[in-house]
Amino acid sequence: MMEIKRKMGIAHFARRIKQPRGIWVKMAFIVVLGLCFVFFWSFLSSYASSFNVQRESFDDIAEPVSSRTKPARNEVTESSKSHERSKVESGSKSKEGRHVGGSVHKHETKKKKEHVVVSHPHKKKDLPKPVVVVEEEAVVKEVQEQVEAETEDSESNKEDGEDGTESDGNEGESDQNGDESSASVDEEVEEKKEEVEISKKRKRKGPVFDPKAEYSWRLCNTRSKHNYMPCIDNDGLIGRLQSYRHRERSCPKKPVMCLVPLPHDGYDPPVPWPESKSKILYKNVAHPKLAAYIKKHNWVNESGEYLTFPQNKTAFSGNVLQYLEFIQEMVPDIEWGKNVRIVLDIGCSESSFVAALLDKDVLTVSLGLNDDLVDLAQVALERGFPTFVSALASRRLPFPSGVFDIIHCSACRVHWHSHGGRLLLEMNRILRPNGYFILSSNNEKIEDDEAMTALTASICWNILAHKTEEASEMGVRIYQKPESNEIYELRRRKNPPLCKENENPDAAWYVPMKTCLYEIPSAIEQHGAEWPEEWPKRLETYPEWLTNKEKAVGDTDHWKAMVNKSYLTGLGIDWLHIRNVMDMTAIYGGFAASLVNQSVWVMNVVPVHSPDTLPFIYERGLIGIYHDWCEPFGTYPRSYDLLHADHLFSRLKNRCKQPASIVVEMDRLTRPGGWVVVRDKVEILEPLEEILRSLHWEIRMTYAQDKEGMLCAQKTLWRP
Repeated sequence: MMEIKRKMGIAHFARRIKQPRGIWVKMAFIVVLGLCFVFFWSFLSSYASSFNVQRESFDDIAEPVSSRTKPARNEVTESSKSHERSKVESGSKSKEGRHVGGSVHKHETKKKKEHVVVSHPHKKKDLPKPVVVVEEEAVVKEVQEQVEAETEDSESNKEDGEDGTESDGNEGESDQNGDESSASVDEEVEEKKEEVEISKKRKRKGPVFDPKAEYSWRLCNTRSKHNYMPCIDNDGLIGRLQSYRHRERSCPKKPVMCLVPLPHDGYDPPVPWPESKSKILYKNVAHPKLAAYIKKHNWVNESGEYLTFPQNKTAFSGNVLQYLEFIQEMVPDIEWGKNVRIVLDIGCSESSFVAALLDKDVLTVSLGLNDDLVDLAQVALERGFPTFVSALASRRLPFPSGVFDIIHCSACRVHWHSHGGRLLLEMNRILRPNGYFILSSNNEKIEDDEAMTALTASICWNILAHKTEEASEMGVRIYQKPESNEIYELRRRKNPPLCKENENPDAAWYVPMKTCLYEIPSAIEQHGAEWPEEWPKRLETYPEWLTNKEKAVGDTDHWKAMVNKSYLTGLGIDWLHIRNVMDMTAIYGGFAASLVNQSVWVMNVVPVHSPDTLPFIYERGLIGIYHDWCEPFGTYPRSYDLLHADHLFSRLKNRCKQPASIVVEMDRLTRPGGWVVVRDKVEILEPLEEILRSLHWEIRMTYAQDKEGMLCAQKTLWRP
C-alpha cells in the first residue's frame, strides 16, 4: 500500500511540473540541487586542503642519531646487517651513558674524482687554468658505495630515534606559562612524523632538476624587502597585519622561488678583511631603524658612506681587552685561544667582544635573536663575523649537545629563569661539561638575581666568580657546568629532573626544549666526556669516541690537497675578497680545516638527512650547524662570499618539493660578486648550469669526467 501511495505522489508531482505554474516548482528543485552540490563540494575541498597545507619540505625530518649512542655488545660487522645494527645501537642506552654507535659517525667521505678540464665557451680568457687532482677510480667507486649505504643507515637511525621528540612529562609542572607553546610545538613535531611516512610512499624518481623546465624570475614582494629571511620574517597579507617576525621558525608553505631585491641604494663590493672590522659600507646594510640606533650609541658612527667602529668606544665602557683580561684573572683556567676555542655569544650587539676574541684565536658564533629589529646581526656579517639568526623561545637551537666551551651573555635581555628555566636548560644542553657560562649586566633587578641564583643552584652550576669590572661598571658572574653526574644525585629536590634515558640530547631540528637535565657523559667512548686538546692541536686530534677515524683522516688529507692545488690557485677566485664561507655539506670538516690558515671563517652545515658528524666538527675547534636544505637558511641575504656544495643535490635524492628553490636560496645567501663551487654528477651540473645562467650568474669554469664534474660560478648584480 505504501509503495502505491509513493508512486501516486511522484506522478502527481510530475503533473504539477507540466502545468504552467510548475515553472516555480522546477526552479525550486534546481536551487535545492545546487545547494546540495555546493555543500558537497565545499566538504570535499576542506577535506583536501587538510593535506595541501602540510609542508613537503620536511620529508626526512627526524632526530639525528646521538653520537653518544651505546653500541650493542654483540656488534655485527657484516655490511649486510648494518641497518639492523644501527637500530639496535640507537635504542640501547644504559645508565652509564650513551656510547658512540658504529653508524653514528659513519659519514660520507668527500668523493674523489679524476677530472679533465673542459673549457666553457663563455669562459673569460684571463682566468687561470684549473689544476686537476687525479685519484684512482676504484677508490672513488668504493667511497660512493659507502656514502650511499651510510646515508641510508643514518636515515633509518634517525627515524628510529624520533621518540625523543616527545615532550617530557615533567615539563608541564615547571613550565606553566609555556604549556600552550610547548603543546603546539609537540603537535608540529607529530605532524612532521606523519609527513615522513607520507614521503616514503611518494618518493619520486628521475633527475633532481627537470631538464625541460624554463624559469622566469620575479622579485619577492615582502614586508622585509631586501632583508627578507623566509623562515623568520612574516610575509604575505596576514603577515603584514601581525608582528614583523615569527615567534618560532616558520617557513612558507610553498618553496620560495622569488629573488630578494638589492638594497634601495644598490650594493657595492664589501670592504675586505681585516679592514671590515673597523668600517663597512653603510648602504649595504641600510635599515630605517639602524639610522635611529646609530644616533643613540657611540660604538658605531656614520662617516660619509661608511659605518665606523672605534676601538676605544664599545658597549663595554672600558676597553674590551680589559674585559677579557678581567674574566681570565677571575678564572685562570679560561685561557683564551688555548683551553677555550669555541664560544657562543647570545645576542648580536656591537661585536667588539667577538672581534677581540678573534685576535686571540677564539672562534665565536654570534646568535642574532629574531627580535633584533635593527638588524645588528647583518652588520656583524658585513664586518666578517660568524653569525646566524634564530628564535630563542621553545625550540632547541640547531646545535648538538656539549659543544661550546663558553656561552657568553652581555646585556642580552634574556629572561633565563622564565618558563621553568627552559632557556637556561637549553644552554646547559649545548654547553660542554666543565664549560663556562658568563653573564654580565649593568642593571640587575633583585627579583631576577634571586631567581637566577635559585635556578643555577638547582642545575648544580658552580658560581666561580661574581665581581664588578671597574672600568665598565658591569657586574660579571661566571658559572661552571659540573663534570660528573654525582652532584645531581645529591640534590634535595630533583627539580628539574633528569631526562629520560631514551631521549637524544643531540636532536635539535624542530625539537622542543626540555625542562630536564641530561646526564653528563662519563665513558671515554662518549663525546663530551673529556675536554678537547688545546688549540691548535685539537684541529688534528681524533678522539676515542670517533668511529671510522681512517675516513676522517682521509677526508682531511683529501681536502688539504684539493684546496692547496686547485681552490686557492686554479679557480680564478680572489681570496683576498673572501671572508664568509659556507660548506653546505660538511662531513668531517676537512674543507674548513684546510682553510684554517686563510683569513676566512667557515660555517659547516651538516644536513639533517646525513650522518651526524657535527659533534666531531666542534671537537676539532670548528663551528657548524644542523640544517635541512629543503628550507631557507637562517641568515640575512647577501651573507656569504663563497658557498661550497660537494654532492649536495645528489645526496638530497629528490627529498625537496622544488629542488630549484635551493638554487634560489644560494642566490639569496651569496653576495653580488660572490662565488659558488659545486661538485656533483654531470646529470645534475648540466641543468644547474642552465638555472644559474637564467639568474645571470657568470659561469667561470666547468670540468668533468666519468659522470662527475665541478662547476664554478660568480654572482652578478642582476635582478629582474
